[in-house]
Amino acid sequence: MVNMEAIFFALIAFVGWGVGDLLVAITARKIDPYSASFWSMFLTILLFSPYALFTIGDLSKLTIPLILLNLFLGSLLIGGILAYREALRIGNPAIVGTIGAAFTAVTTILAIIFLREYLTNLQLGIVVLIFLGIFLSIFDLKEVIKRKVKFDRGIILALISMLTWGIYFAFVKIPVREIGWFWPFYFSFMLFPILYIVMRIHSIPLSSPTINNAFVPLVVSTFMVRVAEFSFSLGISRSFTSIVAPIAGAAPTLFVVLAFLVFKDPITRQQIAGIITTLFGIVLLSIFSV
Repeated sequence: MVNMEAIFFALIAFVGWGVGDLLVAITARKIDPYSASFWSMFLTILLFSPYALFTIGDLSKLTIPLILLNLFLGSLLIGGILAYREALRIGNPAIVGTIGAAFTAVTTILAIIFLREYLTNLQLGIVVLIFLGIFLSIFDLKEVIKRKVKFDRGIILALISMLTWGIYFAFVKIPVREIGWFWPFYFSFMLFPILYIVMRIHSIPLSSPTINNAFVPLVVSTFMVRVAEFSFSLGISRSFTSIVAPIAGAAPTLFVVLAFLVFKDPITRQQIAGIITTLFGIVLLSIFSV
């Protein structure tokens, strides 16, 4: 029987990611992705440090292998965030959001293979449907037939975020099992000084978080997305990742509707079909995981 608390936390992640990603898209058009990521991570530390004081006892279970694993996973998470913010800045938010949110399919597959969780034949078929939708969102079929496939930079970055997040959210369950739901995510955002060092090495200026009125959407999006991630962590601490990930991953159904209303970016009929197919697959995967 599925733990209903896990479903509850998955639904919180659904809302947090759906609304939060819209605000991330708005922020991406006001401030560069490196500065936005830096300030988002910095704000995360400020917002959630008080809670860290109450869970410091969980660190007694921390080992060297877990520290190394958290560093690796944290790097993947941050890389995905950077790629996603840049993709939203230069690409179509609806398409980028759809591709990025398909990380739940990657997470589900990895959880089945490496964490020995169970995926039914029906669920496997739905995962294939999700990737079919992504294919339709990315490729122009006429160009494929002519063997003139073109990759938009925004799409490539969205695919990178999909893969890095898929790996991260699959294997973060390992440290979650050992040190609880909070610290694995909190550790990832403690790496923000490394991001600043990278920016300095590449002579990337750190923009003020108040530039172009970016502060409010930056703060609100940071809070909502972090709540979603912590809720996801809480969910997988109580049930299978392959159950929580698809439900939380249905967030694009909310994000895409909001993105169309706010940005009104034009997309082709094929891309619309791809988005609908992907979202339909994510919703089905959510339903048949309960």
